[in-house]
Amino acid sequence: MKKLLLGSGLALASFASTATIVEMNTSQGTIEINLFDQQTPKTVENFLSYVQDESYNETVIHRSVADFVIQGGGFTYSDSFDAIDTKPTVENEPVFSNVKGTIAMAKLSGDEDSATSQWFFNISDNSAALDTQNGGFTVFGKITAASQSTLDKIAALVHCGEVPVVDITEQQCSSSDVSISSANLVTIQSVVVMDDDPNSAAGLSVTTNTSLDSGDTSTDSGSSSGGSLAWLLGGALLVFTRLKRFK
Repeated sequence: MKKLLLGSGLALASFASTATIVEMNTSQGTIEINLFDQQTPKTVENFLSYVQDESYNETVIHRSVADFVIQGGGFTYSDSFDAIDTKPTVENEPVFSNVKGTIAMAKLSGDEDSATSQWFFNISDNSAALDTQNGGFTVFGKITAASQSTLDKIAALVHCGEVPVVDITEQQCSSSDVSISSANLVTIQSVVVMDDDPNSAAGLSVTTNTSLDSGDTSTDSGSSSGGSLAWLLGGALLVFTRLKRFK
């Protein structure tokens, strides 16, 4: 039994990975992401389809939870948060673990195959919860070490609820007299493919999701360091309604 547990715990592995490299240019800095083309092909194809038709351009980071995740890919902002057009859902591919520095797909509670356009960056090790919740959340890429500073910068911003904002104080967040515009939000200006060779990133260190192999298939009824996980796709709308008053 001890040998079995040791084997299942050996999650960190360096392997001959393949990855398209994309660059996400945000108002707070650049995030470079290696995508796992071969290991999560359906998810990567789905993500790149939004990149190629520029659906992510001028979207905003709509959710940031301390020591948990930074989430985007779902909304633009004019006078209010507007959902982008989404494509058909993509099949879940929970191959890798939700450790710090990875990007994964958000989805609806209780439906493991409900991911469309929204994604989140794991800004801490969320493997204990997200590797098993709702069939496991699909990790489909990993940021470069240099990109961590951009995520840290976003996480350090003032938050209105769980929405990171610029040039607004915590006191102003609770005031109905404050006017918010797209300039106050973290904007994803563009997402572009830097290297479309699927063999462009060999030897990445990744962490395999072994929790599902052990038979642990937790539901969304639990919580983690970020609170209830049922929100990972839809729960932010409560915050959006509140922010709409700031115009």
